[in-house]
Amino acid sequence: MSASPASDPHIPVLLRPLLRAVSPVTGTWIDGTFGAGGYARGLLDAGADLVIGIDRDPMVFEMAAGWASDYGDRLRLVESNFADMDKHADAVDGVVLDLGVSSMQLDMAERGFSFMRDGPLDMRMGATGDSAADLVNTAEEVHLADILYTYGEERASRRIARAIVREREKEPITRTLQLASIIEGCLPRQKPGQSHPATRSFQALRIAVNDEYGALYQGLLAAERVLKTGGWLAVVSFHSIEDRMVKRFLQARGGAQGRANRYAPEIEVAEPQFKIVNRKAIGADPEELEVNPRARSALLRVATRTGAPAGEIDARSIAMPLLKGAR
Repeated sequence: MSASPASDPHIPVLLRPLLRAVSPVTGTWIDGTFGAGGYARGLLDAGADLVIGIDRDPMVFEMAAGWASDYGDRLRLVESNFADMDKHADAVDGVVLDLGVSSMQLDMAERGFSFMRDGPLDMRMGATGDSAADLVNTAEEVHLADILYTYGEERASRRIARAIVREREKEPITRTLQLASIIEGCLPRQKPGQSHPATRSFQALRIAVNDEYGALYQGLLAAERVLKTGGWLAVVSFHSIEDRMVKRFLQARGGAQGRANRYAPEIEVAEPQFKIVNRKAIGADPEELEVNPRARSALLRVATRTGAPAGEIDARSIAMPLLKGAR
């Protein structure tokens, strides 16, 4: 972004190491999670001929109106889910995905993502489907507990789900601070330096409302279909479950299905669809962390597309290992 990184809350995380990893940047790229446009601008400034910016949130395109025209026809904006990216392009040179919710969305109380600002309990990235309030007020207790535990890795999931059900019987839970207060009442008092007690629960509900893991899995397959031979796939994730999904997908598509245990040999795949560039995920360096603390949990994985035909994977091979702790 052109704004000062010290003052701009919408800094594209890990942009510099991403651009270094995929250099030289040429041809057509997809920014599948357009958001505030940081990656799209970075790619265009680095030499991309065309960037197709995809986002299911129509508001992000309204916010980009002030600068998008600076790039003319080199920037094309599409309101869609990145899981459908191959419907909007073909044989592209690169795909970038920045997973999760943007700070821009978090800052808008009316979107309902934040437990620090009061607003309607919405959390939808698009304008359709059930909201977080719909889920919180109608889901069975055991289902709520599973969502909190599986998507948020919240150890107190059963206690929180029980409290939600108890409170919603008194009155509907429709506001973000209302829900945050219920969650806080279930957990020990927050200590200095610890994340807010509602962090994991709000994350879990947001993921469930937007089917983020389903979209990620389908988006990785769509990227495989849309990338040309030698094309780049770069994915930035912000928590362990997302990163594990990306890692396991690339392992499965990169020639190794993994091991049944640490002593068993890896199972080789005849025609891998990707060549993994960085076996270990790339994190933020001290310079970036100083100006953008949000980058502390970010991980970047990069791979290049081979000439093997796109294939299919049983979703369970990626998702089921993540769900084995669900109750």
